[in-house]
Amino acid sequence: MSYYLLAFDPAAVTDAEFPAWWADQSAWEGGHDYNSPDVASPAVRAFFDELIQTFPPMNGPLAVDDFEPESRITDYSIAPDFIYAAFAWSESDAAGERFAELGEKHGLAMAAFGEATPLIIRPEVVTPKKKWPWSK
Repeated sequence: MSYYLLAFDPAAVTDAEFPAWWADQSAWEGGHDYNSPDVASPAVRAFFDELIQTFPPMNGPLAVDDFEPESRITDYSIAPDFIYAAFAWSESDAAGERFAELGEKHGLAMAAFGEATPLIIRPEVVTPKKKWPWSK
């Protein structure tokens, strides 16, 4: 079982338009290599570059063959406006915390999948009094 998270440019889509936008994006017909971080916007790429220090990619030009713990090796799909990640379920807490930390740092919105409707968190709703749902 996997734990799916999405980091995306908050200007790419509104919450109301998110279901249709995600259905279109997740058809994987963008005409580019979804394993290559070279297609990502600067903010998405910076997010990815930091995230892979903890959760290295299993595919693409930066894929690793050997990493401990092995459960941290992650499947990514990369587009100009987003990073979609499938983490090992055993890493869900650590992945959520790191995603939240980096999403806030790089000004990206996040969506967590697992329910019928994804939970969408935008950086402007995160304040010292209201933390990301994944933060402890």
